[in-house]
Amino acid sequence: MDKFINNPDNLTEELLEGYVMAYSDQVAIGGENIIVRANAKLEDKVAIITLGGSGHEPALSGFVGEGMLDCSVVGDIFAAPGAQRVFQALQMFKREAGILLVVLNHSGDIMSANMACQLAERVGIKVKSIITHDDISAGLDAPDEDRRGLAGCVPLIKVVGPDIVPPQIFGGKSGGAAAEEGKSLDEILEIGERMNAKIATLAVAMKACTHPQNGMSISDLPDGIMEIGMGQHGEGGGGRKPLVSADDTAEEMVGLLMKKLQPKPGDKALLIINGVGATTHMEMSIVYRKAHFILENNGVEVVSGRIGELLTVQEQAGFQMILALLDNDHVDYLKNHMSNAPYWTTLGK
Repeated sequence: MDKFINNPDNLTEELLEGYVMAYSDQVAIGGENIIVRANAKLEDKVAIITLGGSGHEPALSGFVGEGMLDCSVVGDIFAAPGAQRVFQALQMFKREAGILLVVLNHSGDIMSANMACQLAERVGIKVKSIITHDDISAGLDAPDEDRRGLAGCVPLIKVVGPDIVPPQIFGGKSGGAAAEEGKSLDEILEIGERMNAKIATLAVAMKACTHPQNGMSISDLPDGIMEIGMGQHGEGGGGRKPLVSADDTAEEMVGLLMKKLQPKPGDKALLIINGVGATTHMEMSIVYRKAHFILENNGVEVVSGRIGELLTVQEQAGFQMILALLDNDHVDYLKNHMSNAPYWTTLGK
């Protein structure tokens, strides 16, 4: 295993320290393995919190910042943080407006989140959860509880994260003042669940990665073989085949995503190619190109797109293709509301 690391036992602590040093104007350490905004949101606004293991950077702490997450609770490499640490974060953000906890559908994350929410309810902390389950590799008809959470959580966070501010009301010669009014917890939950129901992700890998603490390979993918549906911890997807071209891969994957979401001509869509570690931007751009063409040829308007690394799996080669059908308010929150997280910046209008 060739990696630029020090003591493997200190990986999470050291990576978070370096991350906060680099982006100190946007993020800070709020507690042990807890990343928070450098400039906290007003307490009359709903707080957005998430949790997850390290080793997938920039996810998820890379999306802490204005207009996105207020807090990320970080576990060890590929492992969920404990319930007590999640509860600590919920205590830090206790407020009358409440907390929305975004949870990726993995067993450890679900267990920690459920236990933390139970503890929070006992001490009067208002918290509701949204569980993301965008992976379709379990089957197009698989129930939500059997579908893993992948990088589709990131654009969902962008949608639920903005501080909603109404237009300024001007009066008299002085020009008046801005009346800031945040969405309620229930309103934000409804916006998020509506998007959650119309977002789908499919992953492909063609090279495995190693666990940075012990050097073990997390899958046994042979050279020249790709696997459609591989999970972010090396979970098998069942779709192994000889490696094919970018266009052929994109066509198969976007076809499955469209079969899941059933877009109609005139629908608005988000398309993201998320690199998982060792795939170049050149490759991702070529894949995006083909997927975009196919959507357009089917009458789907791609109103928002992104190519880059949102959620990685160390040096694994491959990508996740994310497709979401968007309502008008989702388009507005994605494109017109400012966000200032280290790995997702939107200027807004």
